[in-house]
Amino acid sequence: MNAAVIPYRLIRRAFRSLRWGFRWKWIVGGFKQSKTYKKKKSDTLLARSQRYFRWGWRTLLVLIALDIFYIMTIWPNWSQFKRGQVARSEFIQLYQEQRRADRSLPRLAWNPVRMKNISPHIQRAVIIAEDSRFYSHSGFDVIALKDAMDYNIEKLEMKYGASTISQQTVKNMFFTASRNPLRKWHELVFTISMEFFVPKQRILETYLNIAEFGKGVFGVEAAARHYWNIPASRLSFQQATELAATLPSPKKHNPATRTKYFTRRASKIQRHMRLYDQ
Repeated sequence: MNAAVIPYRLIRRAFRSLRWGFRWKWIVGGFKQSKTYKKKKSDTLLARSQRYFRWGWRTLLVLIALDIFYIMTIWPNWSQFKRGQVARSEFIQLYQEQRRADRSLPRLAWNPVRMKNISPHIQRAVIIAEDSRFYSHSGFDVIALKDAMDYNIEKLEMKYGASTISQQTVKNMFFTASRNPLRKWHELVFTISMEFFVPKQRILETYLNIAEFGKGVFGVEAAARHYWNIPASRLSFQQATELAATLPSPKKHNPATRTKYFTRRASKIQRHMRLYDQ
């Protein structure tokens, strides 16, 4: 064999090995680079998620601080609330604004009185109709809430709630009828506070003086004079149960309209009152 051919073949094989070596190095290097890129991408996603979480947490803290500041600006003076004449509620003020815009609405009928000038019949009738465990709970009736939820789930509709007299007093006095979850949260905070600082009897007195009993008719004194032309102190057993029967929907069901629902509810309240008297 020619001696010149051997070096040529060796050189060619060496060159071929070197070329495949470069190719393998490029493939391995690319794979390593791809792993590094994926790792960096994963680290970037993790860092981004952590950043979003931090910003979300900070935003939540700012919103909580703003809400606390708002509550402080509207926080009632409970010492003043539990004595003296009952103040004009938010619902009453809203009705006055509506009447200024629409003069066809009836004049406001509202005349707050002390508990000693309110018939015991209407006091008992309202408690039985609206919140039978008023004197035993601390603002929230868990049993009534469970019963209402069970009924609503069974009927697949939100028909009944379980608001206590305390909750309704807070809502009527300080807030509106909005179903905003934030308003519900504020109502909860105010109810807990009111139950702590204000006696039950004063809560009931306030509610009886601000509850709506007809279009533009607020409080038992105005209701007694509107429907029967008598003061609240002279309300009879029958009249008291009829007033209590108006509370779920006073504009539609009241002693003037005497709907079937109204008469059934008034009869039911009468039966319960007689049962409690035994």
